[in-house]
Amino acid sequence: MDIEIFPHRVLGSDTTEKLLNDIERLEDVKRTVIHGPRFPKTEESLPPQYRERRVITVNGEPVVLKVKTGRIFIEITLESTIDLIREICEKHIPHGFEINQSRAQYIRKERTVSDRIKYGEADLPDELVGLTDQYSSFDDHVNILRKDQYD
Repeated sequence: MDIEIFPHRVLGSDTTEKLLNDIERLEDVKRTVIHGPRFPKTEESLPPQYRERRVITVNGEPVVLKVKTGRIFIEITLESTIDLIREICEKHIPHGFEINQSRAQYIRKERTVSDRIKYGEADLPDELVGLTDQYSSFDDHVNILRKDQYD
């Protein structure tokens, strides 16, 4: 089952980092996808304290954060995990949030035409299905963190 966390405000880099680390520590979490508007390219001209595009660390793995976190999609198997995720969100998202489970899936599970165009007929690992953006290169927008490497 997939759930969506919809914060009432776009999350900053620090909040995103803390939230993702706590969520990724849960045993039942299979995949996590963050969604939101891209950071502006002109951000390099801002003073360092105002820059949000930076490297965050999730499960000990450096990840370049390239979007403002507006929604978080999480693939889980147990409904009881939602209560744990709600507790984590209450800890890190002070301005409120919603947890939606109104759709059967928020993250695609089967290959689509876009996946075939992007990757060809190659055998696509399950964790890559649903992560296609036809306007960018794969390395430019996807980071895969494997939990078994950090246990």
